Amino acid sequence: MSATRPRYQRALEIQDKEKLVQEMFTSIARSYDLNNTLLSLGLHYYWKRIAVELAALKPGDQVIDVGAGTFDLAIRAVPPVQSGGSVVALDLNESMLKIGRAKAKQHGLDYRIRTAVGSAESIPFRDNHFDAVLSGFCMRNVTDLSRAAGEILRVLKSGGRFVCLEFSQPSRPLLRRVYDFYSFLLLPKIGTLISRDATGVYRYLPASIRKFPAQEALSDLLLKTGFRSVSYKNLSGGIVAVHIAAK
Repeated sequence: MSATRPRYQRALEIQDKEKLVQEMFTSIARSYDLNNTLLSLGLHYYWKRIAVELAALKPGDQVIDVGAGTFDLAIRAVPPVQSGGSVVALDLNESMLKIGRAKAKQHGLDYRIRTAVGSAESIPFRDNHFDAVLSGFCMRNVTDLSRAAGEILRVLKSGGRFVCLEFSQPSRPLLRRVYDFYSFLLLPKIGTLISRDATGVYRYLPASIRKFPAQEALSDLLLKTGFRSVSYKNLSGGIVAVHIAAK
């Protein structure tokens, strides 16, 4: 019976989540950047800029963007680490990575960003390897959030920083109601129209935000994983939050 349920509803559950989520993102890869800009009214550029600034990257840092998608965070990470550092863009989805590589080439940064195929729950790098781990709008799509947090902690050097940009809970009730109206009624229609998607991904995305831990709950999870000095910064009234955690 579960197989007859819409794909986006099944993707919210543990069973087959990874496979279904990847199918949905493959479906919208070509229109992903355009929809991000239209549906966020351009705010996603600001959110990503702030996330990279809060990472406090330094020349020579080794950085990985987990769930890199089309490389928005990875591209922004290159200038602060300069020529002595490195940036890895990690994602499971080859369609997204292909677009990310093309975008990096347009910026003249294709030789500065190394790509790797893998998930947040099984990062294909050794322990204590990176000075910073970035993640933008990825963590709510993983199957096991605690496992992903543990993997990120594992690959970070002592004193390394994890910066997680993710949709969260608006801090004011009125804003929350307006945001829910937009997310559950308008966003699916607009996103589906532009992308011509048939997988239900633009119904999955707002539902996945609703299920994701709010600011304090995510902070607690990171602390229980073993991170220290966990803090967060709300952006746009808490529509998104940037969590900063140190190893």
